[in-house]
Amino acid sequence: MIKILQTKSGVTKFQVLIEIAAHQPNVRQKEIAAKIGITPQAVSEYIKELVNDGLIVTEGRVRYRITKEGVEWVLDNATEMKQYARFVMEDIINHISTWTAIAKEDVKEDQQVYLKMEGGLLYVSSTEKTGASGNVISDASAGEDVGVTSLRGLIDLENATITICKVPRIERGGSRKVDIERLRVLTSSKPYIAAIGVEALIALRKLDITPNVMFGSNESVIEAAYHGLSSLVVSVDEQVPSLLNRLETENLEYELVDLTLE
Repeated sequence: MIKILQTKSGVTKFQVLIEIAAHQPNVRQKEIAAKIGITPQAVSEYIKELVNDGLIVTEGRVRYRITKEGVEWVLDNATEMKQYARFVMEDIINHISTWTAIAKEDVKEDQQVYLKMEGGLLYVSSTEKTGASGNVISDASAGEDVGVTSLRGLIDLENATITICKVPRIERGGSRKVDIERLRVLTSSKPYIAAIGVEALIALRKLDITPNVMFGSNESVIEAAYHGLSSLVVSVDEQVPSLLNRLETENLEYELVDLTLE
């Protein structure tokens, strides 16, 4: 569950900080109060808390500026909310009456179950309690697809990360110039692996690894991240800039590793 959504005060604190950032340095507490639906006194208390947390600094009466830490806090929470909102819009709202999940054990019609995301897929269990629950619409055996209705609560999503491994084009050595042992270590840490370019594919084959996806890899790893699934992308160097641009546009976390041998 996204931390700031766990309490009403967390959401309001986020809103106040956004308003300060939008109107700094001259902050009118009455205007903020009217816009987000709380009292000016409450706005004043939230501002004190934001100052104490180091998220904003005061430059005199009614003059405030957001700090570097404040910007990072906003971006971190905005990214999590964007990911969650996308999941809600695509996987919940579009299937509001019935969700499709995988049964972790045998279940009976109308039985209460708990929902959990694992490996980017939605599972239900009658024994593993989570913050989201519902009722199955039919009997199902373990491993079968099953419909779930009467949904209650929120499904936890892990904060997915993406590792991009840059490998050289064939003119610069291709897979022969890839640090295969380092690639072996990196692939062991991610459940979802994508390849961009033949050089990347062959580097993975040297480890007897078949990537989950090779075509449309950019969009695939983004979709995986929005389902809480971390990825490793092995990409030929000339394709890396476009991938980084897409990830930054989506505000997704990533690290870049150059696997080219000297």
